[in-house]
Amino acid sequence: MKKRAKVVGLQRRKAVAGYIFILPFIVGFLTFMVKPFFQSLYMSFCNVEVGPGGFNNIFVGLTNYLRAFTVDIEFNQKLVDEISRMCINSLAIMVFSFFVALILNQKFKGRALVRAVFFLPVILSSGVIIGVETDNSLMASVQSAIEEGVGTTSITDTIQDILVTSGVGVRAFETVFEIVDGIYDVAIASGIQIIIFLSGLQTISASMYEAADIEGCTAWESLWKITFPMISSLFLVNWIYTIVDFCMRSDNEIMKKISAEMIEQLNYGFASAMAWIYFGIVIAIIGISSLIISKGVYYYE
Repeated sequence: MKKRAKVVGLQRRKAVAGYIFILPFIVGFLTFMVKPFFQSLYMSFCNVEVGPGGFNNIFVGLTNYLRAFTVDIEFNQKLVDEISRMCINSLAIMVFSFFVALILNQKFKGRALVRAVFFLPVILSSGVIIGVETDNSLMASVQSAIEEGVGTTSITDTIQDILVTSGVGVRAFETVFEIVDGIYDVAIASGIQIIIFLSGLQTISASMYEAADIEGCTAWESLWKITFPMISSLFLVNWIYTIVDFCMRSDNEIMKKISAEMIEQLNYGFASAMAWIYFGIVIAIIGISSLIISKGVYYYE
């Protein structure tokens, strides 16, 4: 009975510590986000006119949503493209970050430096790196010089041409090579996921692997029987984070279109409707995929 009371008390203290940790976010959300959240929802059902006295919302019902789905062909095409790119890139990031975390969890010389290298883009992504990636003439000239030095045909392009010419799984090969060509973007976006996976791997007791070795378990079997179940809950966390992070990227075509409609055209109602459509689809994807992943999650005390 005393042992159970201690466990309950420990769980309660952990819960309190968790709520204290997220308290600044909760306060910030309630203070700065709730009102604009519902204002944008109402604006999506209105024709917003900007006048000297401020915004004048004229309720038009589902007109903006019907326009987004039936009139604006560009929005529908970009929506399909971005959702497809989000799913493919998210899977690539999950696989890449997991196997990099496995490597970084091994003991080797310079491990701390290698870990810092993978996490460095996350630290700098809010400052210098954004400027370097988006608009930097020096980086552009360096890239053009490299392309001229190595020639116009890369190894991946050659292999892709051979496989596509054979006519076997053309679309699948194209998708794989798109991921390979975009490995830089995958690596840049995997910093947080690597750290989360790595923290989970470090919580697995070495005695479990030692016991498995004594029983004759291979490294591959240990991966599936020990490593995967013990950190399965982190796959769900990383999956949700990866999707949300992708939707906030600066190269997201949907977000570019929404921003252009709002800032350049001053069409706040239509921009709000497109934003809510995109938001609803992303939430639905997160909900369905989380439900599927959660069925395979192993929780342990």
